[in-house]
Amino acid sequence: MLKYTFVFVSFFHGLIHFMGFSKAFDYGTWPLLIRDISKPMGILWFAAGLLFIIATILYLIKKDSWVLIALIALFLSQLLIINNWQEAKFGTIANVLIFIFVVLGLFQIKFKKTYNDEVKSGMSQSQILQTSKLTESEIAFLPHSVKKYLRYTGAVGKPKVNNFKASFSGKIRKDKKSAWMKLNSEQYDFLANPTRLFYLDAIMKHMPVAGFHCFKNGTAYMDIRLFSIFKVEYKAGHEMDISETVTFFNDMCVLAPATLIDKRIEWLELERNKVKASFTNNGIKINALLYFNEKGELVNFVSEDRYAIGENNTITQHTWSTPLREYKPIHGLKLASYAETIYTYPDGDFTYATFTLKNIVYNISR
Repeated sequence: MLKYTFVFVSFFHGLIHFMGFSKAFDYGTWPLLIRDISKPMGILWFAAGLLFIIATILYLIKKDSWVLIALIALFLSQLLIINNWQEAKFGTIANVLIFIFVVLGLFQIKFKKTYNDEVKSGMSQSQILQTSKLTESEIAFLPHSVKKYLRYTGAVGKPKVNNFKASFSGKIRKDKKSAWMKLNSEQYDFLANPTRLFYLDAIMKHMPVAGFHCFKNGTAYMDIRLFSIFKVEYKAGHEMDISETVTFFNDMCVLAPATLIDKRIEWLELERNKVKASFTNNGIKINALLYFNEKGELVNFVSEDRYAIGENNTITQHTWSTPLREYKPIHGLKLASYAETIYTYPDGDFTYATFTLKNIVYNISR
């Protein structure tokens, strides 16, 4: 709602500025504009209108530069309004509304900068890594179901994975009583020094919410903010470290199958199409059960080690699972494009998020 309000106000406010240009150059009749406008002033009216429209377009395509362009447009527009106060004074209302959006945009850019800085740090480490292709001999030690999965996804014969960037759409909610919130998310995973950087934008009751999950050097924190300003939820500590270790290993299994030859993983084949895996990082060891179907698809990932945030901000361990489906070709691999995240509580399962994979890119060098 707020997004569309800004787009509407900024775009049409920009168009209205063209009236000053039209008056100055005698294009049409404008009875509401009584005073004459000189041609130089008319050009300034045109420039202000054009800047508002450019800012709107940059906002729609998610370029941070929209904030700077909008500020310049606001400054110029308000000077022109003051100079033509009697006829243009109501334009100040639109400028105030746009200024509020600009301030909110500045806070959003500042909040996301932490995420962007961490991504740059991870990318600088990835540039020195070499990538070779995954071979049949390298997967020979894996359980039968895992080997079948790697062949099914097409990971064998493809480059090994040093890092990847993935983007998702979906929905999320806090508890069973809460309404679903639409979300768009982006994440970077770096494998050599396990790092997971997850950023999301969501809408809660027509208001924007931003979140950043950071897992690096074995430690993790979660920061969720309304308008990218007010902290809705913040968590850090040993429980978060364990939980994000589980999530990181889940990413390896679901989004980067080639990484399952990692020496930090211990495997135990329990029965047909069911495997136990243990992943150790920075002194933290987590366990998971991986379930496959006859085609070789990974259809579920289940762990008892992840923590959930409950009422009164309590943190307790519950079974966590991510059912997977809708395998599709994405950049040469066949990956699950849809997943749910579920906690199993004493009173039943609770699905708190769904994710649809929009895109994934591997071994990014810059």
